[in-house]
Amino acid sequence: VEAASIGFVVVIDRRRDKWSSVKASLTRIAVAFPGNLQLIFILRPSRFIQRTFTDIGIKYYRNELKKKVPIIMVNSVSDLHGYIDKSQLTRELGGTLEYRHGQWVNHRTAIENFALTLKTTAQMLQTFGACLATTELPRSMLSTEDLLMSHTRQRDKLQDELKLLGKQGATLLSCIQEPVTKCPNSTLNLNQLENVTTMERLLIQLDETEKAFSQFWSSHHLKLNQCLQLQHFEHDFCKAKLTLDNLLEEQAEFTGIGDSVMHVEQLLKEHKKLEEKSQEPLEKAQLLALVGDQLIQSHHYAADTIRPRCVELRHLCDDFINGNKKKWDILGKSLEFHRQLDKVSQWCEAGIYLLASQAVDKCQSREGVDIALNDIATFLGTAKEYPLLSPKEFYNEFELLLTLDAKAKAQKVLQRLDDVQEIFHKRQVSLMKLAAKQTRPVQPVAPHPESSPKWVSSKTSQPSTSVPLAPPLRTSEEPYTETELNSRRKEDDETKFEVKNEEIFASRHERGNPELEQQARLGDLSPRRYSSQYFK
Repeated sequence: VEAASIGFVVVIDRRRDKWSSVKASLTRIAVAFPGNLQLIFILRPSRFIQRTFTDIGIKYYRNELKKKVPIIMVNSVSDLHGYIDKSQLTRELGGTLEYRHGQWVNHRTAIENFALTLKTTAQMLQTFGACLATTELPRSMLSTEDLLMSHTRQRDKLQDELKLLGKQGATLLSCIQEPVTKCPNSTLNLNQLENVTTMERLLIQLDETEKAFSQFWSSHHLKLNQCLQLQHFEHDFCKAKLTLDNLLEEQAEFTGIGDSVMHVEQLLKEHKKLEEKSQEPLEKAQLLALVGDQLIQSHHYAADTIRPRCVELRHLCDDFINGNKKKWDILGKSLEFHRQLDKVSQWCEAGIYLLASQAVDKCQSREGVDIALNDIATFLGTAKEYPLLSPKEFYNEFELLLTLDAKAKAQKVLQRLDDVQEIFHKRQVSLMKLAAKQTRPVQPVAPHPESSPKWVSSKTSQPSTSVPLAPPLRTSEEPYTETELNSRRKEDDETKFEVKNEEIFASRHERGNPELEQQARLGDLSPRRYSSQYFK
């Protein structure tokens, strides 16, 4: 490039030619020489006639080219050496320059073709880059995948061309440097050095072009990949959110807490199925949130869009998990609630059955009364095996579960417990009365003369102011009067009547007498007065 800017000097050797060849050369130079021509040297034909024609004809061409290029006619090579140094001339012109015209032409042609190919490739890369820069990001995953594959194919094709061009340039450079490679002691001439410099410059340009294109492609490829990642994330997010919403909706439908032990156990089974069903969606949602975190950490261009999605996923998962935990707690307490009520009901049923099975006829003897009292005491002792809560403790523990139905059921059971306790208390009192009457001691008293109705003390005729004595004790041999017998029978009948009434009361309670099972108002579950031995 530097030499071309300075200009060229042309040497025309026509020593063995005619004037016509000199004329043709000058014509071609005047018409088609591409560079900046500074000077023309012509070696005259050696024959006399041709030299004469040349001298005559050159005057005409000198006048034509005089304004553009000066022409110098020399007769011999020695005259030419006076103008040009021998190191700049080939051996044909008496110089020392190693020059092979065919090789020079081949190298120059190859270099120019390489430069043209490099220029064309650079223009293709520029056009492709402009196309990539103006491409809008698709909105669907399939479109993005197709676009990414299409751009990748075009990029691979251009990349292959760049690699092939690089190999061609390296091969051409090695061909130019072949003399030095074969003989390290030799040196390259100026033309060869110039060709080497040109090729090195073109290869550097090719390398810079390839690096710039690779950098641009990396940016574009990353953008397309991030777009595809975002679309996959959004697609998976919509699926995960829909699944979690359905699970939360299904969870919200589990509003019941059960009205019996069997019902609560069934609800627990259904809730367990829901929990097992939710395991996989929850794991996918949590994994998707982690993928979103990784995209944010990789400086994704849509980080501001991904971050709220991750927060929402974790929030939905936490809501479902916390709802499950709360539901487990409520159902667990509901199960304990109904189990407590069932235990109380079973205890009451057993007590009623015991009372109903104690016949009045068996309680006529002391032994029968003792057996009945012992059975009652034994049964009351079984209350310690049941963790029966007091009404206050019962209310405090199951306050959250006390709906209208639960209050009604609890009120009914606790009222029944109160009734059964009252029955037991009355039965114990009645049996104790029977036992007391049957074990009343009769004290034997020896007869005294004073007790005879015929004997009257002399002192009795006299009035006295002392306190009257208690009625005398009756001996076992002394018969009762009719009035006393009637009074004794009346007391026994009353005691038996009380026991009989308790049996009737217990049997009616066992059959579910509505009067006994009538519950108090639903809003009043405040602690009642119960015997402390049943609520510990």
